[in-house]
Amino acid sequence: MTAMAHESLTRAEVLLEGFLALDTPEGFRAELIEGDIVVTPPPDGDHEHCISVAVSQMYRRSRTDMQFSANKGLKLKSVEACPQNHAIPDGTFVPMELRLFKGAEPWMPGDGVTMVLEVTSTKPQRDREAKRRCYARGGIPLYLLIDRDESSVTLFSEAEGDDYRQHCTLPFGKAVALPEPFGFELETSEFH
Repeated sequence: MTAMAHESLTRAEVLLEGFLALDTPEGFRAELIEGDIVVTPPPDGDHEHCISVAVSQMYRRSRTDMQFSANKGLKLKSVEACPQNHAIPDGTFVPMELRLFKGAEPWMPGDGVTMVLEVTSTKPQRDREAKRRCYARGGIPLYLLIDRDESSVTLFSEAEGDDYRQHCTLPFGKAVALPEPFGFELETSEFH
């Protein structure tokens, strides 16, 4: 190992240790995404409304019973020389039969997660790019992005390497087909 690689590894370890020691104010969330520590303030009501609408449909219409978490920390693969990504999606879905949340540590691996949900807020580019890459690297099969600035919903699928091979973007008001294990069309008109 070269001195430069050892130095980078040491910085990554220090960054991860500092991140894990953060004490964020109540309601804020801290994530470590592609080597950047990101602290996000509590979301506004419209943000939470979008999550509520999507989750309500998941529970009522999904062909598979799903568990949902609004604040589950996920440890996901990162780029070289950066510590492991620590992301907190706005929503994490796993099949109920897997019971992945029961007994899970605050930061769990993404294995078994079927879909993550993000709703854009103060820094939408992070959700559109860095978090998309983070979820793809972590092997999360589906990433649903509700983009309030663009008034659109994008479903990313077929994670491969640093990105998703497929994506479908539709404007609010058009239904988004969610594949199995969900197997229904997500109505988006209430996201306005």
